This record gives sequence, structure tokens and C-alpha cells, in this order.
Amino acid sequence: MSDLLAEVRESLSLPRPAVRREIREAAGIPQSRIAEELGVHVLTVHRWEAGTREPRGELRLDYARLLRQLDETVRGVQDA
Repeated sequence: MSDLLAEVRESLSLPRPAVRREIREAAGIPQSRIAEELGVHVLTVHRWEAGTREPRGELRLDYARLLRQLDETVRGVQDA
């Protein structure tokens, strides 16, 4: 059951579209690299960041995790 709750928390933690873009840009990563990492088309990432589409299912979880990790990495470097 704890796995289920962790997945729900992760899914709900997906930032707003503008914040998604800010995190990616702060990390200095192009949309194409995010797309490659998640196995989607670059246009998909563009749409997620524009707020015209939302990731679903496993992609939503993977995208939320990736953004969280990027954000933590960037913040860690800035704080050092």
C-alpha cells in the first residue's frame, strides 16, 4: 500500500507547466533531452510545458520524478 501512496504523491507533485519549463531551463537541458529520457517526442514535452497537454500514467510519474531530481540537483549546486 505504501507504494500506491508514493505513486499518488509523486503524481500529484507534478509542477505547474511554467514551473516545469523553469526547472528544465535552470538545469540547462533542452526539451529534446527530456523527450529522449522519457521516450516521447519533443513536441510532447513542449505541450506539457505549455499546459496544452498533461502527461498520464507512468509517463506522469516518470516526468514528475525527473523534474524533482533536476530541481534538487540544481538547488544543491546553487547552495554549494
